[in-house]
Amino acid sequence: MEEFLVWLVWVVAALALLASGLAVVLFSNPFYSALALIGNLASLAVLYLLLEAEFVAAAQVLVYAGAVVVMFLFVIAYLGGQADTPWAGGPTLQAVAAVVAAGAIAVEVVVVIALQADERLSDAADVGEAFGSPAQIGNLFLSDHLLAFEVTSIVLLVAAVGGVILGSAMPRPRERGER
Repeated sequence: MEEFLVWLVWVVAALALLASGLAVVLFSNPFYSALALIGNLASLAVLYLLLEAEFVAAAQVLVYAGAVVVMFLFVIAYLGGQADTPWAGGPTLQAVAAVVAAGAIAVEVVVVIALQADERLSDAADVGEAFGSPAQIGNLFLSDHLLAFEVTSIVLLVAAVGGVILGSAMPRPRERGER
């Protein structure tokens, strides 16, 4: 019964992850997309909990769902929610090509996993006691993945600065009585 419950939670979290990911992309209102992103990150945290990576799940909720999405909401509020709707004039050739490319990559990932898996997916992974611990994660971040960690922080900084620049470059509506 316990194994069934784990599978049930996994399926529900995976479906919520996919649904909220689609909602992030398909909502025309950027505020609703940011709220769907919170749901997506929370579903991912549940999957981390199922992998017994409690620290990663907590960091997922605190750092991403808490801080990063709040930053996105501030940028959306600063821009006034006047982002262009992606499908306003119908799908463009670029949008169709992007959907086809994403589908091709998804099929490729499934085929590679199916070819490489053999019977190994049914075996439990051998993880050590320190799996998902803050010490192990810190060691990996500051040794093997230091460049990716720093590049991610720079990309987030550039995104915030870009949001401020976009917001300040937008023409402001005139006040009544002003010519």
